[in-house]
Amino acid sequence: MAQYEHLILIRQPETFTRRKTGRVPRHPGRGAGYGSKVGKDLENAIAKQRAERPPQFVDPSLILRVKMDGIIMEDVWEKLGLTLLSSDEDNTIVLFSSDEQLIEFRERLEAYDGPIPAGQIGRRFESFINRIADVGTLEPRDRLGVRMKEAGFSEIEDLLDGEIYTVDIELWEFGSREMRCAKADQIIEFIDNHNGSVFDHYSGPSITMIRVSTSGEALKTIFSIPEVAFVDLPPEPDIETNQLVELTLGKVPELAPADENLPVVAVLDSGLNDHPFLKDIILAHVAYPKELGQADNLGHGTAVSGVVALGDLSSQLSQSNIHRVAKLISIKVVTDNAQFPDKQTLPTQMRQAIESVHTEYGCRIFVISLGDSKAKFEKGRVGPWAATLDEIARELDVLIFISAGNRCPRSGDDVEEGVTHYPGYLLEEANELFEPAGAVNAVTVGSIAHANGLESKHGDDAHVQTIADFGQPSPFTRTGPGAAGIAKPDFIDYGGTMIFNAVTAQLQDAKQIASTGLITTNNNFFNQLLVSKSGTSISTPMLANKAAQMLRRFPDASANLIKALMAGSASVPEEADRVLSGYNEKDVAKICGNGVVDPLKAAYSDDHRVILYAEDKLEMDQFAVYQIPIPNEFQSRGQRTIRVSLSFDAPVRRTRAEYIGTKMNFRVVRGCPVNQVFEHFRTHTGEDTEPADIGDRFMCKLKPGSRSRDKNTLQTGAVTFSKDTEDYGDEYYLIVRCVSGWASEQELYQKFAVVVELEHQEQVQIYARLQARVNV
Repeated sequence: MAQYEHLILIRQPETFTRRKTGRVPRHPGRGAGYGSKVGKDLENAIAKQRAERPPQFVDPSLILRVKMDGIIMEDVWEKLGLTLLSSDEDNTIVLFSSDEQLIEFRERLEAYDGPIPAGQIGRRFESFINRIADVGTLEPRDRLGVRMKEAGFSEIEDLLDGEIYTVDIELWEFGSREMRCAKADQIIEFIDNHNGSVFDHYSGPSITMIRVSTSGEALKTIFSIPEVAFVDLPPEPDIETNQLVELTLGKVPELAPADENLPVVAVLDSGLNDHPFLKDIILAHVAYPKELGQADNLGHGTAVSGVVALGDLSSQLSQSNIHRVAKLISIKVVTDNAQFPDKQTLPTQMRQAIESVHTEYGCRIFVISLGDSKAKFEKGRVGPWAATLDEIARELDVLIFISAGNRCPRSGDDVEEGVTHYPGYLLEEANELFEPAGAVNAVTVGSIAHANGLESKHGDDAHVQTIADFGQPSPFTRTGPGAAGIAKPDFIDYGGTMIFNAVTAQLQDAKQIASTGLITTNNNFFNQLLVSKSGTSISTPMLANKAAQMLRRFPDASANLIKALMAGSASVPEEADRVLSGYNEKDVAKICGNGVVDPLKAAYSDDHRVILYAEDKLEMDQFAVYQIPIPNEFQSRGQRTIRVSLSFDAPVRRTRAEYIGTKMNFRVVRGCPVNQVFEHFRTHTGEDTEPADIGDRFMCKLKPGSRSRDKNTLQTGAVTFSKDTEDYGDEYYLIVRCVSGWASEQELYQKFAVVVELEHQEQVQIYARLQARVNV
């Protein structure tokens, strides 16, 4: 198996011209007096906020909710001294001002109603004022979090004065961390003065959160503080305890000695017991907080850890030895009652756990097979858990694998639909991802079936029916998209299946039928060595197992490079394609993502398949051009495929409708002189985030297309040629662009990795020829 080769950068990256020429909706006509109307709405909003603001929190700051028509015009609001806190897809924005004067805004409203200047067609500032559809303020009920709504709260009057509630209070990102901490301290003082308890105070790059326990009476006051964004109940993990189903095992092979150079993987879960298969590769048991202890009394963490280290254990049981691919660190983050600690926020817990283990042990792979099933994405927006993981993944350059989540598709009178409506119910709204699976810098993993789930005794039993066959989507796997429509899950892997038992009128999984799950390590190993488990909690460590193999092969690779290599090697199984043949490309991606990763294909080139890569960074609004050498043998004689995969770790802000702060995309051009390529992409004249159209003849039409790819932080696209392509020459060009967004003022550059694969389906040897050209 051959090595990888570096992509060649043609010349230093260049800046392209940003000219917004896309269609901006026309602003509505308003006419004289509209400025006065907006001014009155503003005064009413200020007066309402003054009246509702608790007397303990009197200060001159102001929070406004504004409905804009067409575009939000953030740059104009900032010039007027208002900071954008939040934006929704319907162009409703939340703005912050450090005082109530808003002198410049009031002057513009007055000028709008004044006389039209000589020689000017429209009113002064009408392109801005006419787009203001409504000005108001936030109501206390607007601060109800998704879990509180799920629990039945619709108004703050639903809170009982004498009842004690434990909640997370999240602040808007209205200023510096110091400003947010000062406001949090005021809230903490208020809680203390009202005989409440303050358990935790987290202040991160963009998230400020306090975990408190206080009366409903005091909590009603918190809902009226303008700087408070959300008040919500604490997250609850979707974790299940082990339910043993008897497994019949033959002779168990011996353990192969563990290599000292194995990569380290940390599992954030219910703990890890010293199972005989794992004991010698466990580097550490830690807990956050320490009071959780180390023992795994639920069995979930030991099962997940076993898959991380052992992968598909059933295939190893027939071999002469059992091999492990990683060393393990157990990070216990849930209680023995399957709950998150009640005195620590999830952002605090995640950051402390991941940062400390990364620092002390150099760990670069983290597995989180947990989720908060009550926290659905609201208006396509992630929660604090996912946002914190995104920040950590970017800051530390680590791989974080997250399970997509599980759902029993049918029960009760509708249980038979689990068979008859498969796979359609996978695309139901109720089956969409929940927290933290929408994280964009982490890797979200869905599940496919490892088998049909039948045991030998079911062969002639008409009362037991299969739902999915090998390689088809698991009936329980949750589906995308993620935040702001970003493609999720990223990948799928083997996680088990379900069957229908007509006698019990149930859909059954590994808790009842061992053959529906994968074999892994049991926490209560003295009673039974191994256990069967199913769910995305199993498919997620299956993929982390493959990532560990890749990190051992490339120990210095960035997280972006590992993700790009995985994307380049992944494909949707034929069996999944077959059962999803009636669905469009977008829906298939919601279920399967980029497909199943082939770790050997990701880690090595072959004689007929060559991998080129680059790890790089671009400043905002810059593009780079890389040379893709095309050997003569790749220009004819059968099908040839070029596949490009790009990964970048974007800055994020969870209160924005546009969650990620930068965007990147790529294009492949052929048959065009390099100077012309540079000229086209330097003098960009297309949509704000679209590269210039260089002409259909020169542009390689990769699939999925650019509209599907460009919004994602992990992108892959391929084009296959069957006709001869000598006319296009022996050099193609890969153009990678970094398009600035809201993060342009705080980020100097964006890191990324890009991988190019050239594969000749006819097994024609191209590696040696290409290597000679690259190394000239």
